[in-house]
Amino acid sequence: MRAVNRIAAAVFFCAAALQGVAMAETEHLDKLIVAHRGASGYLPEHTLESKALAYAMGVPYLEQDLAMTKDDHLIVIHDHYLDRVTDVADKFPGRAREDGRYYAIDFTLAEIKSLNFTEGFNLDENGQRVQGYPGRFPMFTSTFKIHTFEEEIEFIQGMNKTMGGNVGLYVETKAPWLHKQNGKDISKATLEVLKKYGYTSKDSPVYFQTFDWPDLKYVKDELMPALGMDLKTVILVTSSPDETYELKDGKWQRFDYHYLIDPQNFAELARYADGVGPDYHMLIDEESSKPGDIKVNKLVEQYHKHGLQVHPYTIRKDQLPPYAADVNELYDAVLYKAGADGVFTDFPDLGIAFVKNKEQQ
Repeated sequence: MRAVNRIAAAVFFCAAALQGVAMAETEHLDKLIVAHRGASGYLPEHTLESKALAYAMGVPYLEQDLAMTKDDHLIVIHDHYLDRVTDVADKFPGRAREDGRYYAIDFTLAEIKSLNFTEGFNLDENGQRVQGYPGRFPMFTSTFKIHTFEEEIEFIQGMNKTMGGNVGLYVETKAPWLHKQNGKDISKATLEVLKKYGYTSKDSPVYFQTFDWPDLKYVKDELMPALGMDLKTVILVTSSPDETYELKDGKWQRFDYHYLIDPQNFAELARYADGVGPDYHMLIDEESSKPGDIKVNKLVEQYHKHGLQVHPYTIRKDQLPPYAADVNELYDAVLYKAGADGVFTDFPDLGIAFVKNKEQQ
């Protein structure tokens, strides 16, 4: 057995014993707790170990962010570049693009699997690595590796078989526009893998999400019909001006996300998406909110009027906004005051515990 599998198995069974959470106990919860990159508050994001721990915590869905390699494999990684979470700069110096980033799309799967994966970091003014969340798993300790989408699906399906669960996939294609610029169709590749493993309909335990609105329309209008698929889809919404680009008049231009938060466009959104994933800050009146008195807006209510589910991102107990006294107050504001149907969180055990306690009150 590979070392990574031994570690993942140990994490899983230890967590199951400690948590004592049966799968059936979380399936009936009214609010959907999505393990953001796995149990990423406790173990490095998107590792199989992180997914095993989140699974043992009793989540209904595990998230997979996907990027493509030079030789057309889908890997599970949050960024479409490698340098924030690996030692790629040490092993392959000189392979960065002009912006200084080491793009996954420029490396083969074999090269990527040779890298050591770690807790995320940034570089300071001296070029030294500084861990993004200092209280989390120490950088470059133990052994973690990047894996393929197929490997993760088989891992989750295997745990579902042995544990009698039905934990689903929450899949995000990263930067489809960038992949198109490099001659690759990440959405088509992703759907083909999902179909291979039996995920084909809205009854399948899978959500397909993206920040790329033009690409989601392409997925719904062309790809899914051609493949005989009809999965649940989610459009992600952000205030970042550089998240997505669209091809207009022969030029790649920034996509304006104001389109996706304007209620007059929500009927069109509902034609292509079953749900919306906004940054949770978009649901809060931040100027007037304070600990003990968080004010929310009507955005969730407006999405709901068009039959759209709302699954905001991302609640972290170690990155609270100034208006939240603790993580439970933030869960409450997003899920119950704002009325979201679910939420992404780095600490899925805390989210599940909060919702279970709320429902028992």
